[in-house]
Amino acid sequence: MTHPLALLTDPHLLDEVLRLAAAADCPLSCAPDVPALRLSWHFAPLVVLDAAALPACVAADLPRRPGVVVVHGGDPPWPLVVAVGAAALLELPTEAEALVTLLTDVRDGPPSDAGRVLSVIGGRGGAGASVLATACARESATTGTETLLVDCDPLGGGLDLTLGAESATGARWPSVHCSGGRVPMSSLRAALPTTGALSVLSCDRTAEPPEPQAVSAVLDAARRSGCTTVCDLPRHPTPAATAALSRTDLAVLVVPAELRATAAATRVATLLRTHGTPTRLVVRGPSPSGLSAPDIAAAVGLPLLTQMRPEPGLPAALDRGHLPRNPKGPLATTARLILQSLHP
Repeated sequence: MTHPLALLTDPHLLDEVLRLAAAADCPLSCAPDVPALRLSWHFAPLVVLDAAALPACVAADLPRRPGVVVVHGGDPPWPLVVAVGAAALLELPTEAEALVTLLTDVRDGPPSDAGRVLSVIGGRGGAGASVLATACARESATTGTETLLVDCDPLGGGLDLTLGAESATGARWPSVHCSGGRVPMSSLRAALPTTGALSVLSCDRTAEPPEPQAVSAVLDAARRSGCTTVCDLPRHPTPAATAALSRTDLAVLVVPAELRATAAATRVATLLRTHGTPTRLVVRGPSPSGLSAPDIAAAVGLPLLTQMRPEPGLPAALDRGHLPRNPKGPLATTARLILQSLHP
């Protein structure tokens, strides 16, 4: 049995629980009485009882099981709650969000431990962070891994342009609102532009930033589902960027091999260190003055991940509306190296 099971004899609580189950997009099987409840008692992933149903459940001597939730409208019968072995006691509608979370957990299944979040930041403007983030997401999806590319830089012009997907139907920031609660990854996937295993949540052309609560909800949903998420972050610590960094497993700072870029990246690295996020440096060469990648890493104060050569034909390809796909090129090679560091 994959759906939660409920015995709700109070009509007001029945209406409220059904409303919350619909909000969680989680079908609910309602038993008419205790004998019907007993038939699926051991097989349901979650059992929801109301306080009025407890006397009959205790009288029927139902065996103890995990995942029993009792809902009430106030003044719960504590001896009966203990007797039925309830794992949670929720007052509705005050604790409605807690019940939605439990129902969402049932719908999504056990959380995956494979979900990871990668954030890519430019050491200065025009460093190539958006292109590298897009390349990482594309390389991840090429392996069949469910991947989400998230644009957190409202002044970057939109990652859908980098992908050549500006005409694709689907939601963009700021039309995605997640002010609280849980977001199902299945709903995000259905709403966003998706090609194969890659979904993209891009900023639009209004320069309106995403809400930090929405960024948190989206990244949490992707992580729970086992998705690899790649975030393109601005250099300045916006609320949305801060929310993303707090959920980031690995941050990559992209720095052109130039003196001024190194100086600018040093300040960005200082900001990143305040978040405690593991950060690695990607140096984009060649250097016009002979600066070496290890020297730049020493100046910035971050471990060097790799040095990346220029991608042949990249500027012209971006102007034509697509990212070049050369599996042996510097961009793809660097992206795979970053993903290996993200998933050691």
